Order: sequence, then C-alpha cells, then structure tokens
Amino acid sequence: MRFKPRPFTKPVPFKCLYCLDCCRGRHVYLTLKDIEKIAGEGHDPQDFVTFSIEGGKLRFVLSVREWDLGCVFHDPETGKCRIHPVRPLICRIYPFMVSRKPLGVEGEKPFEYKGEKLWLYYDESCPGINAEEPETMISPEEIAELGIEFERKLERTDMGGFAELIERLEGDGDE
Repeated sequence: MRFKPRPFTKPVPFKCLYCLDCCRGRHVYLTLKDIEKIAGEGHDPQDFVTFSIEGGKLRFVLSVREWDLGCVFHDPETGKCRIHPVRPLICRIYPFMVSRKPLGVEGEKPFEYKGEKLWLYYDESCPGINAEEPETMISPEEIAELGIEFERKLERTDMGGFAELIERLEGDGDE
C-alpha cells in the first residue's frame, strides 16, 4: 500500500499494530548515524546497506529481501523489527511525513517550527493511527523535529563519510 497523505495538524494517538506495510516495498533512506548505530549492534554494513542514485545524489538505502521486498531487519513471523531500538531515523518518523512544500491535499496548511515552514502529514492507510488503545500521542512538533533532523543528517551523508565510517568500524574490530 502506498502512503495516503492526510494533513497532520494536531496530536494523534498511535500504536504500531505490526501490519507490516511500512517494512515492505519502500526505500528506507539511511544517514551515516543510522548506519553507525546499526553496525554498533553487531550488524555488518555489507549485509544491510545498498545504494540508490536519485536526482544526481547518491543515497544509502536499507537492503530488502528479494522474495517479498521486506526490510532485512523485519521478522516476517512476528512482524517486529529486529533492530527497533536503533531503527533508522526515517523509520522513527513513519507513518508521518514532513515536506518543504504542500502536496495538494485537502485541508493542508503550513506548520511553522523553529523558523521553518513545513507541511506535515500522516498515512491514513496506517491502522495504528487513531488506534483504540494507543501506546502514545504523537505531536506535530515531534515529527517536525525528527523531519528537520533527518533532512540535516541525510544532506551530510555521502560516500566520503561512508568510507570513513567503514574504516573506523573496521579499525574498532581489530582491537
């Protein structure tokens, strides 16, 4: 299922129901910090990092299984993420979305946050939004903060930084 954007203007209750939709058939962009945190849990970047070129930029993407296009860290039996405590920043944002421009969705309006003009959305197809027994309330401010952090870290993620990270990780393994 694709993201069905709905304007996100006030806090909403949320609970992950392990529907698995967010863990399949999507590009999960990785920042250098994401890669470092996952590798710090004992996972080899060769096993979970792949590349994509978009708009002339190299992007690091979480690998997927060929047989179902599911994330390599998604457990298909339980529906749970095997790296949940160190999951990528973009995974912490979903089922929400932060945009620098409107998408043309009815009811959308800009959200001002720390001097930034953003448009916030949630995926109306996510069954965890407005769950009956929510685990948490998610606020637009929380998502705006994560979105800005992701944008900043993604911009600084490049091949040079990746090479340095791999060298550092390999050096740590020699001790």
